[in-house]
Amino acid sequence: MRIYFDNAATTAIDREVIDEMLPFMESHFGNPSAIHYYGRETRAAIERARKTVAKYLNCTPGEIFFTSGGTEANNMAIRCAVKAYHLKHIITSPIEHHCVLHTTQALEKEGIVQLHFVKVDEKGRFDLNHLNELLQKISERCLVTLMHANNEIGTKMDINTVGEICKKHNAVFHSDSVQTVAHFPFDLKNIPVHFISGAAHKFHGPKGTGFLYINHAIKISPMIFGGAQERNMRAGTENVYGIIGLAKALEIGYENLETTKQHIKGIKNYMIDSLQKNFPDVIFNGDLENSLYTVLNVSFPMNNKSQMVLFNLDMAGICASSGSACSSGSNENSHVLTAIKADTNRVAVRFSFSKYNTKEEVDVVVAKLNELVRVPEVVSN
Repeated sequence: MRIYFDNAATTAIDREVIDEMLPFMESHFGNPSAIHYYGRETRAAIERARKTVAKYLNCTPGEIFFTSGGTEANNMAIRCAVKAYHLKHIITSPIEHHCVLHTTQALEKEGIVQLHFVKVDEKGRFDLNHLNELLQKISERCLVTLMHANNEIGTKMDINTVGEICKKHNAVFHSDSVQTVAHFPFDLKNIPVHFISGAAHKFHGPKGTGFLYINHAIKISPMIFGGAQERNMRAGTENVYGIIGLAKALEIGYENLETTKQHIKGIKNYMIDSLQKNFPDVIFNGDLENSLYTVLNVSFPMNNKSQMVLFNLDMAGICASSGSACSSGSNENSHVLTAIKADTNRVAVRFSFSKYNTKEEVDVVVAKLNELVRVPEVVSN
């Protein structure tokens, strides 16, 4: 038996999503750019998918552009906005996903922009007064890119409030919302944001498919050239079955949002209570009061047992992580935990949940942690 508590890295594909995709792998194989029947068939399916995404995010279909995933979507928003509006300044934070941090750092290294970092506190919350001060000091229009919810510690930003601050200063606002799409209701006609990104595999869809929302008020040029796909915004033959799967997964996510949320929230709260009962010295990284309900970042005191906890959990059939799966091959400490000044003498583990998890699985994991983390007390004579 394996227990999968790494859903912030990727989720299992729903059976309904696979069933929706299969015809486009087997018989509906036409190139959407072809003008014959097979091409028109797949083109129509893509546009239906676009309408589905727009419906659940409350925007227009023309504001949705399909990509290969969240990383491409975030790169496209940042690079294309900087180029289109000749922006010289980017405001971001030290806890962004690496696809945002590395992109903005590359632009600074190329001499195109100057980077400014919003302060974060020990729970990973953005200092909005500092954001306002930075925007006041920068006299020209700039790009603000701040994530909606952190993928490692779960701390959630008030996207409406940040959007209003950006609007007041005429800043272009991009939010990496990969962890929140299909887990959080978006009303994009009323949220003052110019770009948000999504990735299907974070909400039980296929890997390698995502989207970028581009507000109709923003006009940018493509990042990838070579064809007229995605209304001249993203060249390359579309991942048809991936797009079909994304739309179906999004539909399932939003149609069952409250039920799923309450189920997962119950599991997360049950694990918090269980850990507190079993480990009096446990610490939870991030803001538990304003957090993504799918993510729980836990830290234990460093000892000769706990420093191998992830490896030993895996050997016991339990999948968890130390943070972003994109950085799993790195020997560096988590940049998120470093930024919030987490205690370096502790070992952090990220548990992330989905609708398929159960409280019984939590019981198994907590029992195993008792074996793997706790150092037996020495009884003196």
